[in-house]
Amino acid sequence: MSEFRVRPGFPADLPVLRDVYRRASLSNSGNVAALLAHPEVLLLTDEAISEGRTRVATWTGDHIVGFATTLRAGRVRELEDLFVDPHWMRRGVGRRLVADVVAVAEREHVQRVEVTANPHALAFFENVGFVHDGEVGTRFGAGAQMHLDVAAARDAP
Repeated sequence: MSEFRVRPGFPADLPVLRDVYRRASLSNSGNVAALLAHPEVLLLTDEAISEGRTRVATWTGDHIVGFATTLRAGRVRELEDLFVDPHWMRRGVGRRLVADVVAVAEREHVQRVEVTANPHALAFFENVGFVHDGEVGTRFGAGAQMHLDVAAARDAP
């Protein structure tokens, strides 16, 4: 994991981020039919990058392997997107991105990170320390509203 770096996203990253976003979204067979029925959701806009809300994970140099997008709302930072290149899944990229989101939140004195997890990502978020707050409806069905306390994440082994 020591070779993963996380940095701010830049406008020049957008073509690669769009590719990662689309391929990662379609990598779970349980999501494919719904996503292809609504192709507009497979288009990543430049809004989060231009607003400085995207963090990019790279491997040895600047090979982009994933990204996370957050939105600050008072004492909370919402994790809007977390996508990992399918070839890099299960190698610690997502965990590294969550650790970076927590580090940024801590520097900003944000108390917690929240996420709405789809059923396919639920185990990942549980494994990195998020806890359930309840179920919420999303455009594509039920999701789990979850949170991670920044102080608890910092103190975890």
